[in-house]
Amino acid sequence: MKMENYSAVTEFFLVGLSQYPELQLFLFMLCLIMYVIILLGNSLLIIISILDSRLHTPMYFFLGNLSFLDICYTSSSIPPMLIMFRSETKSISFIGCALQMVASLGLGSTECVLLAVMAYDRYVAICNPLRYPIVMNRVLYVHMAVWSWIIGCLNSLVQTALTMVLPFCGNNVIDHLTCEILALLKLICSDISMNVLIMTVASIVLLVLPLLLIFISYVFILSSILRINSAEGRKKAFSTCSAHLTVVILFYGSALFMYMKPKSKDTKASDEIIGLSYGVVTPMLNPIIYSLRNKEVKEAVKKVLSRHLHLWKI
Repeated sequence: MKMENYSAVTEFFLVGLSQYPELQLFLFMLCLIMYVIILLGNSLLIIISILDSRLHTPMYFFLGNLSFLDICYTSSSIPPMLIMFRSETKSISFIGCALQMVASLGLGSTECVLLAVMAYDRYVAICNPLRYPIVMNRVLYVHMAVWSWIIGCLNSLVQTALTMVLPFCGNNVIDHLTCEILALLKLICSDISMNVLIMTVASIVLLVLPLLLIFISYVFILSSILRINSAEGRKKAFSTCSAHLTVVILFYGSALFMYMKPKSKDTKASDEIIGLSYGVVTPMLNPIIYSLRNKEVKEAVKKVLSRHLHLWKI
């Protein structure tokens, strides 16, 4: 049958985990609770990094960007996913699907670059502490953050445009919880070799290379920490890096599993759960990890909370 005989796709049906209705109900409640925690935790980090002058440093500027990114990322995927969990039709418009893919892919790509930038910031702070204020000046770290967003958005726009212009030939059932690019590529009935090539290049540039830069940075960081004479100094230096390193392991672990593993035609439930952890669990844990592992953040949180409690009593 010729491609022209197929009707154009105007909407998609998201049927991920639909064969497990009890699990969907559980995930609805779990994701709703996690989304509230994400909004509160990341908003609190942004607020304290603005209000507390001690946190007006490059590290907390990047952390504020990461928190804002996590709020945007989860807001583009979790509310529609919650609706799908409770909806009978589980449909999303063609444009809505494209916008969701632009947002999730763009923000995910931005986070890859931003985590590498944060690793470089920690490298300069620990390996070259005397030159840190000169090297990581305001112009540089603002530009680094801006370019992280630009690179992520460009990658997203290119990949989404190249995917959505291809014919779906009437296939509009997505075996996934969200409009994820890998799930959509399975529905396309024409040659996708160019899309696969661009995605592979993007995965190497935005996943493998930043991860390699992070690894190299931490080799030098660990070497510098071990040369610090005082135990207190080593503990303080390590505490500023351990939070970032934990977030990197969580984020890149699930991201590499999703985008670098061998592709299969059918989506497994385990793949969708891993995708869920990539999109929900990691953004929820980010503010918790940075709060627990960072003394300055804990002190700033206590200061803000005590101030508000005092005003409440008045």
